[in-house]
Amino acid sequence: MSSIHPHSAAIPLTVPQQARRAVPWMAGWLLLMLVVAVAGRQATRELDVFQIMLMRSVMGLVLLVPLVRMAGGIGVLRSRQLPRHVGRNIVHYAAQYGWFLALTLIPLGQVVAIEFTMPIWTVVLAALFLGERLNRWKVAAVVFGAIGVAMIALPGGGSAVGAGQAIALAAALGFAVSIILVKSLSRTEHAVTIMFWMLLVQSVLGLWPALAVWRWPTPATWGWVTLIAIAGTYAHYCMASAMRHADATVVVPMDFLRVPLSALVGWLLYAERIDLLMALGTLLILAGNLLNLWRAPAPAATRGAGPRA
Repeated sequence: MSSIHPHSAAIPLTVPQQARRAVPWMAGWLLLMLVVAVAGRQATRELDVFQIMLMRSVMGLVLLVPLVRMAGGIGVLRSRQLPRHVGRNIVHYAAQYGWFLALTLIPLGQVVAIEFTMPIWTVVLAALFLGERLNRWKVAAVVFGAIGVAMIALPGGGSAVGAGQAIALAAALGFAVSIILVKSLSRTEHAVTIMFWMLLVQSVLGLWPALAVWRWPTPATWGWVTLIAIAGTYAHYCMASAMRHADATVVVPMDFLRVPLSALVGWLLYAERIDLLMALGTLLILAGNLLNLWRAPAPAATRGAGPRA
């Protein structure tokens, strides 16, 4: 099966066109990342984070084979951007380690909520380094989302930030840098190429640390790690595909929905508390998404030009 090349669109897409193309991929990303969060919490009860990450990367390389065949064969793995792939994956590896570690220290909903300081960094970095245009609706979407995240991450107006919160915040910054590099790579690289080099580089990075703490998993934990590998591999394919169809400043606000969804999963599976501030924060996050996806097209049409594809 042939794939859509990043440069196949001759005419820049408007915001609603970008959104329509990106939404199915982002829906897959949201669902699969929720699976990763739950499976990650379960697996870290027995295994060290380094071991989980190595097992996930090696299994991911095997799971990538069908996508490589669908994309046209092994030739799709060739890249002239190896330094960018390596740099991006060093950052992403560190951020991913911090994210899994934070899962062991603070509630699931809080980990994901703090992670969503990421769009603040992403919008700024996309404007500075990718030339993506900002307008008041995109800025408002980020502001609404950031306020909502703060209400969820620090309920009751608290100001104390512990080790778990600090680690999650550092991971969010790393993920923002990683997303910007993915967007840059997606201009010339296939989604499968990006995924292959992610899994390969991170397998190499994690080999020695994982062997130093290796424990043979129980059958149940094998199941959780397998879920992490499957969901994590195809989640990144969904994100890379969404980035091919839309600007980072269109794609990332959609990911805000992972905050209320994670809070709901935490409540259902782990009896984690959902209070009024969490509910209000969720409404602000949804409002930010609506602003970004539905109100942005009007000013673009008025100016007679849409954002860069």
